[in-house]
Amino acid sequence: MAKSRSEKDKRYEERHKEERKAKNVIWGTSVPRAFAEEIDAFLKKHRYTKVKLIEEGYKALLEQADEIDTDLAKIMDGYDDFFESELKQFEEEKKKFADETEQAE
Repeated sequence: MAKSRSEKDKRYEERHKEERKAKNVIWGTSVPRAFAEEIDAFLKKHRYTKVKLIEEGYKALLEQADEIDTDLAKIMDGYDDFFESELKQFEEEKKKFADETEQAE
């Protein structure tokens, strides 16, 4: 007796379950229906996928976070290409600190 398509699919899914779990993550999130429908309409109109939405949103948030943490990023990345005004301010602060340290001794 030949097996039905659904039986074959079920067996395939069962055999490859761990492989899928190792490769992909499914987030069980929810948003209000009206907001979800608005997003779905936008995606359909512009022919984007939900994966594309997540990828682009993530990139935008990374850029936004980088703009906020620019000074920290310079330090963390060893970035030493400072503006002239930054170098001047740094030298003034360094000199002031040296003078204060010298007076304290």
